[in-house]
Amino acid sequence: MSVNPDAKLIYMANQIATFFQTQPAEEAAEGVATHINKYWEPRMRRKLFEHIAHGGEGLNPLVIEAAEKIRRPEAA
Repeated sequence: MSVNPDAKLIYMANQIATFFQTQPAEEAAEGVATHINKYWEPRMRRKLFEHIAHGGEGLNPLVIEAAEKIRRPEAA
């Protein structure tokens, strides 16, 4: 059985999205992005963008929507 190395990252991003889904639609993606920008280190954000670039499998659609508002870290 293969374990997705990004599984914990996906879980965490989806938990954030689940929380913000209770907000009005126009504020939900902004809330997800603000939370990730504030609390995730660049390495985590880099891995999130890599995962999205490879299709974003398993991510809540709200995370995908919020990605355009998440700060992209500089290349490693």
